[in-house]
Amino acid sequence: MAELKPGDEAPGFSLLDQSGKKVKLSDFQGRKLLVYFYPRADTPGCTKQACSLRDHRQDLVGLGLDIVGISPDPPEQQKKFDEKYGLGFALLSDVDHEAAEAWGAWGEKSMYGRKSEGIIRSSFLVDERGKISHVWYRVKPEDTYAKAAEALATA
Repeated sequence: MAELKPGDEAPGFSLLDQSGKKVKLSDFQGRKLLVYFYPRADTPGCTKQACSLRDHRQDLVGLGLDIVGISPDPPEQQKKFDEKYGLGFALLSDVDHEAAEAWGAWGEKSMYGRKSEGIIRSSFLVDERGKISHVWYRVKPEDTYAKAAEALATA
């Protein structure tokens, strides 16, 4: 897994959101963006992470930040997740994990001593020019918002 670092060009993506609309990284050019990768919609950790971002969304928008979540779930599953929790931001479907691999968020994981391949919970701040400004691999669900807010406050 090749990890990204601050200063790297953010890898492009073109993925379907929860309503079936194609969303590209270039759609956010000129704005700051929080891109976060999560393993699976409507699971405890992913729900905690998404709901924390939902609850602080106005704070992040006030800091000039858009949010997109990316997981391997199909758009229909993303839509159910969004509707169930009223998330209100783009959830992108990366079923072939191509975007996750490009961002270094796909690789070997270990849970309860069992190894598997999958999403490594990660979040990234992308600046207005499409460059990575901050990277958090293996971020805890409850820390995604706090780390982004702290990075934005010191920028």
